[in-house]
Amino acid sequence: MLLGTFAPKLDEKGRVILPAKFWDEFSGGLVMTRGVDRCVFVYSEKEFEKVLGAMSSVPVTTKEQRDRDRLFLSGASQEIPDKQRRVTIPPMLREYAALDRELTMIGVGTRAEIWDARAWNEFYAARESGYATGAATGNGGEVIAGPF
Repeated sequence: MLLGTFAPKLDEKGRVILPAKFWDEFSGGLVMTRGVDRCVFVYSEKEFEKVLGAMSSVPVTTKEQRDRDRLFLSGASQEIPDKQRRVTIPPMLREYAALDRELTMIGVGTRAEIWDARAWNEFYAARESGYATGAATGNGGEVIAGPF
């Protein structure tokens, strides 16, 4: 499970050091692709296979589905971290997410996300108060639906 918030830096070769807590999940290889909100989604290869399976179970008869598949998969790149836990973020994905040297990497359960630090801070600031009040959840004000 991928959890937490980390502040790695992008080096001059476009590499980032993966957080130690993510190493077990990503050491055998990972897949990076375009995320939503201008971030980079990072999946273990195993988890990406599950995502592909779910995508292929949906018919490609709608334009929206075909467009989503094309954008998501055309931006995908398989990468293998080196022994220092560094992985290269492909130039196309660095450009897509406007990644500068200062990054924020977050764990979102089954995937990680890589954000430009400034973009993450803006995203977080704009949504944190809605999260605290439950307004952003659409489930009657509960932050986590269920018996909490």
